[in-house]
Order: sequence, then C-alpha cells, then structure tokens
Amino acid sequence: MDSGTPPLRLRRGRAAAGRIPLAVVVVDADGLVSHWSSGARRLFGHSKEAAVGQPAGDLMPVSGALTEDRTGRVNGAYDTYGADDELGPELHGRSSYPTAGRAKLSEPGRPRLDVLWWAYPLAGPGAGRHLVLAADVDEFRGDVGDAESGRIAPSFSLHTEFADSQSLAGQLPHILPNMSVAESERIVAQVLELGYPVLEFSHHDRVPVTPDWGVPRRVAGRPARTHGAAGTRPAYGDHADLSVPAPDPALDLEYAAVRERLEFLNEVSGLIGSSLDLARTIREVTSAAVPRFTDFAGTHLRAAVLAGEGFPTGRPDVTTIWHRVWVEHNDEPGRWDDTVPVGEAIAFPEHTPFFQCMVTGEPVLIPRLSEEDGDRISAQFEKRDLRPLINNRSMLLVPLKARDVVLGFMVLMRRQGRQPFDDMDRTTGAELAARAGLVLDNARMYTYQENVADTLQDSMLPQVAARMAGCDIATRYLPGARLGRIGGDWFDSVKLPGSRTALVVGDVMGHGLNSAAMMGQLRTAVQTMATMEMPPAQLLRNLDDLAQRLGENYLATCLYAVYDPIRSELQIANAGHIPPVLVRAADGRSELLDLPTGAPIGVGGVPFETATVRVSPGDRLVLCTDGLVEVRGQDIGAGLAALCESAAHPAASMDRACDTIIRALNTQGGRKDDVALLMARLNGIPDGDVAEWQLALDPREVARARRLVRGKLYDWDLPGAVENAELMVGELVTNAVRHARIRHVGLRLVRTDALLCEVTDDEPAPASLLGATADDEFGRGLRIVSRLARGWGSSSSAQGKTVWFEQSLAGKGARGA
Repeated sequence: MDSGTPPLRLRRGRAAAGRIPLAVVVVDADGLVSHWSSGARRLFGHSKEAAVGQPAGDLMPVSGALTEDRTGRVNGAYDTYGADDELGPELHGRSSYPTAGRAKLSEPGRPRLDVLWWAYPLAGPGAGRHLVLAADVDEFRGDVGDAESGRIAPSFSLHTEFADSQSLAGQLPHILPNMSVAESERIVAQVLELGYPVLEFSHHDRVPVTPDWGVPRRVAGRPARTHGAAGTRPAYGDHADLSVPAPDPALDLEYAAVRERLEFLNEVSGLIGSSLDLARTIREVTSAAVPRFTDFAGTHLRAAVLAGEGFPTGRPDVTTIWHRVWVEHNDEPGRWDDTVPVGEAIAFPEHTPFFQCMVTGEPVLIPRLSEEDGDRISAQFEKRDLRPLINNRSMLLVPLKARDVVLGFMVLMRRQGRQPFDDMDRTTGAELAARAGLVLDNARMYTYQENVADTLQDSMLPQVAARMAGCDIATRYLPGARLGRIGGDWFDSVKLPGSRTALVVGDVMGHGLNSAAMMGQLRTAVQTMATMEMPPAQLLRNLDDLAQRLGENYLATCLYAVYDPIRSELQIANAGHIPPVLVRAADGRSELLDLPTGAPIGVGGVPFETATVRVSPGDRLVLCTDGLVEVRGQDIGAGLAALCESAAHPAASMDRACDTIIRALNTQGGRKDDVALLMARLNGIPDGDVAEWQLALDPREVARARRLVRGKLYDWDLPGAVENAELMVGELVTNAVRHARIRHVGLRLVRTDALLCEVTDDEPAPASLLGATADDEFGRGLRIVSRLARGWGSSSSAQGKTVWFEQSLAGKGARGA
C-alpha cells in the first residue's frame, strides 16, 4: 500500500489467513544465529548445525535489519530492495521498531529465491536480540498469479485485528529448538506488542500471516481469481470470492502439533545412542527432553542394570532398588539437588505413581498435581519434602523397557504456566521411552560383556611376584585399542628348583573369548610342565603336541626362558615369537638375541632348540608380544629397533624402565593388538651366598648335615634361623638317604631374602605327604617341613628328584635386610 494511506481494517473472522511455511531464526547481539528452525533449513538450505554460530547476514537477506543502518545494503549474494521504502518513514533509523522487507537471494547451483521477511528487535535477558520470520514469495503465486506477485509486501498490524493471532503465540515455543519456555514466551509477547506480521496485496486489504509450520495445505483446488478496483489485482477479505472454504485453523494446528512431535522424536533419536557407554547414554536420553518437551527430567535405573550384572529378571516391587542416575531441568541451579540428588539409591513406596509406572510398565499421566495430590505423594517419602517441587505441576512417568522388562523409568514434569501434558504428549513420551529403552539395553549388554571380558582377562593374567631368587621382575599389559580387554597375550614367571626362574611370554592368534580361553589352557600347561624341570625345547615340544590335540585352530607363539642365577646363564627356546632383547649392564648396550626361531605352537612337525646365553649381574632381559613393535603398514624391523633403543635407556627402577618402553612404542595410531611386556633384571646370586655339599648314603650323614647347616648360618649371621633349619634339613636328608639308590645326596643352601634349602637324590619318585598314625615310625618328616617352612615343594626328572623348602629370615644377615 502507499506509505501515506492508512490501511483498511478488516472485520474479524472475514480475513483469509495467509498460511505459508515460515522460517524462524533468532539472532544474538553479535549478529550470529543462535536458533534455527526446521522451516529455516527448508527455505535457505542450511542445516541447524551449519547455521548456529554463523553470521545471520551470510545466511539470510536481512543483514540491514540487524543493525542501526536500514539502508537495504547489498551483502554478498543478497540483493535487497524495497524494504524500508514501503514501510513508511517511521521505521527508518529506529532500532526499537520492527522492520520488514522483500529480497532476492542468488546462490550458485540454486534457483533464484524471492524472500519476504520480518525482523523484530528483542529486549530483556537471553542471547536473542532479533527474531526473524521469513517466507518464500512462491507460496503465494498459486493464489494471486505470477504477474501480480510483485505487489506482495510484508508489513505489520495490531494483532488484535485478527482472530488467528494466538497461533503464533501458541506454536512459537515448539519450533524454537533448545529454548526455554520463559525465553520463548518473552519473545512471543514482544512480537505481539510490536506488530503482527501481515502481507499487503492491494491498496485496501491486508492478510495476516499465520504460521503453518510446514503442514501441507488441505484445500481441494486453487481459489478462483478475483479482480480488485483496477480490474487486474486480486482482492481478499471483504472483496474475496473464494471457490473453496478456507482451511480449518484448528485442524491445521493439530496436524502441526503431530508433525512437531515427530520432528522432536526424530531429532532425539539422532542425539541418543551415539555411544555404548551406559552413563553417557543415560545423560543423552535425559537431556534430550529438556526444555523442548519438559521442564524437568529424571532417569532411574534398576541397580542390576547399572551394575552391569546382566538382564534383570522378575517384576519390580517395593524392595527393588532404583538409582537416580541423571537429572536435567531448566529451573534455577541447585533447586533439585538436595531433594532428588543424582546417585541416590531408593526403593519407591507402593502408593505412588512411580510405583504404578514401574510395576505396570505403562505411562502414568497426571495433567496437574493439585496441592492434595502433592501432599499425599510427598507423605510417602520419609525425610524429604517434595511438595515445593511437584505441587501444581504436570507430571508424566514413562517406563524404559526392553523385551517387556522394565529397566527403569523417567519422571517428566512441566511447571505451572506451561501447557500441561495431554494424551498426545503421553504418546510422544512413550515413544521417546521406547527408543531410549532400546538404546539403554544395548549399552547395558555392552557394559555386561565388557565386565565379563575384564573379569576373564584379569583372572588369566598372573600376579607376577616383583622379586624372585636372583632377579627382579616388572610387567605391563595393554589391551588392544578397539578390542576391549580380552585377548590372547600372556606372560608368566614360575619358581623352579635350584633358585631358578622360568620366564614366559606368549601370544595366541586371534582375539576374543576363544583366544583368551586358549591362552588360559596353554598358560596352565606351561606352568605344570615348568615345575617338572623340562628343558625349554622339550617343554615347547610338549606344548605343541597339546595344542594339536585341543583343536586345529590352536596356534600361538611362545618364548620360554630359564634363568639360573647361580650359574649366571639363560636357557631359551623360541616357538615363532619375536626375539627377546638383552641389555648389558657393563656398557648399556642392547641387542636382539639371535635364537633358533622354530614354528608357532600348533603347527606340528617342527623341532625346537634350546640356546644357552651367558649373562652378568645387572643385565636386563626384555620379553614382549608383537603388538608392541608391529604397526600396520610398517616394517616390524623398525619396531624392533625402537624396542632395542628404548630398552637401553637408563631408568631409576624397573617400573620406570617399562614405562619408558611403553611411551616410546605405544604412540603409533595404528596399534590395534594387545601388548604383553615382561622385563627381568638378572641380579644373580654371589658365590658367598651359596653353600653346597655332597653326602654319602649313610644314616650318620644326617648329623653331619645338621652341623654343616648350623655352621653356615652362624657364618651368615643368622642365628635365629638355626633351630628350624636344622630340624627340617635333618628330615629331608633322612628321607634322601633312605630312598637314594647309587649316587650321593646333594645339599645346597642359598641365601637371598629367604633361606632356600635343596636336597637332591637319584630316586625319581616325587616326595609326598603321608597320613601317619600314632603307631607309625615314619611319614612325619614332610609334615614337619610343611608346618615350619614358608613354602616347600618337590620336582622330579629322569636323573632323580629335588625336595626344597624356603624359610623366612630376619636380622642383619638376610639379603635385603
């Protein structure tokens, strides 16, 4: 209309509403988009993720309306025209008034867009400083004709002139994503005060713009053309002659509400389930509902679900413990913290809506909790007053179910002043809970399986002693980056007779439960055969036979070494494993030991060889699996070289030395395999701490053995150990003299942090405890040893057997004291 001609006020109920899809955008004080509706995405082609935080002038042709400058300037591809000139001089240079205009948008690859827009300045708290409504002129061309579309101009009018003005007030909060109810209500109030958006089609009539929110128009055909006063312009309102009735606003809004809820559920489905972490999934589910669907959301889960103990069974009752795992709300901070704290374990009383929801597995809707209802519910809970939080609020309880079993439930509440929950909200909440229940069950199953894998892996990895006779040991185990904690890598150390120590590292082919189970079987077999004093090559030979009997798919690599601290030597056999690294204490030089490789365990038909390596006190032996040195796409030789270099790095302790290796080699992003690392510092045992004697096959040698032991212990300044040592040595030597065949009896004492005594004879039958009665003259010797010693054992070989015991030492004569 002409700027100087006052508009013709239409009679109520006679104006045809211009129902078109509207884009709704909120712009902050810096000119950046803070809220971007789905209609804005459809109109301008930018997703919410791409638009939020970007300059509004780069996305919409309204840059001039967001500043004090209302000149309709050109900004990039936006060619604005006719905005201020058609609105009247009262809008120029006044930031406190709304502005409107029409502009054309040109972008490569898209048809030229003709846009109508209205911009409202906002006041008050919050990030929003401008509200922008925009529409496509093409939406009207079917009604008024292409030739006349140039006469369409956006403008403002009093909202009281139009019966449908409350459509905007009722729907705007639902299309502003992630905006609180208070802020959206503030924006709506300012829009209605500043002017209702309308379109001018002629000099005489205005049509109010009622938001359609993308709902398809449900009219059977196009309105008939009419002619205005000039005979060429279409007129509406008092002069309209429509061939079909106008769409029912109530029906349109009902369809709009359904669509908005479907869009809400679609967006929520995209937000939740991004992780299989149970705690994160719970937070996502709870936070997705606030503030768009509810003002308060609290999620409760059964204790068994939260603990990862498997799928809960049985119907919930008053004894079922529920954990409040997350709370989200848009009230003032801290209001709910004391009354409904996160992490609380609670059993819900029987006569409450919470109990009804969890027992029936159906949603519970209370449109409004009266004072009486709130008092009755609050009285069921001891030592807490829920009334200030729940009275006069609308409540919706929805169960979180999977496979028809209630895993938890959500408490949703809307505060007074917001539209109460209705039947449509109950359906929406139930659908939200159904999707959330499926995601939670997936996370629960993953957590349960991860706990099973952790328990299995922890039970199969040995607790290696940090100190053995003549050597110190440190270990590390790292699970694969994507494979959880379950795998087939292992390490072990086994105490052997003669103060020796067996060091083992192995790697089962593959991953998962099958590999872990196979690893457990092979590790047990190695421990058993090691105590039988098998040479390393023979042990691997027997292990290979066992693997072939267990199944065709049993393949593993293994490195088995026996360290003798008295002789200062290593005996090593290799079954297809990467070679160990030996770091010399004399000069700090590291080297890969050149060993006969052999085939992996389970191949069969390949011989194994034992190599003997001389070592010195202080040397370090490093055993590891290929996950530490092998990276996909790289030569394993580079990893072995890096292992040698990092192993030679000086460190203050064994643990520090292991950490140095891990840091140096575990930084590659391509590592996906498990890592097992065992490092042993070969300290040796000085000659002065070892005493050996040979005893004849004569019963009188028992007394001599006692005298020898007594004298050596006094030499070592261990008088407190003499009495028990004499008694136990006497018993073992007596048995050896009685059962030996031809050769002499060997007696050896070794002083470390404990006293080790070994008695050797040529009878291969192992020593065992006997059940002696009161009349028996024999059978009590080993019982005495088992009572007095810290530990004892017996090992057999083709050459005979060795019975040993360890005795705890105290005093200045003990090594390490």
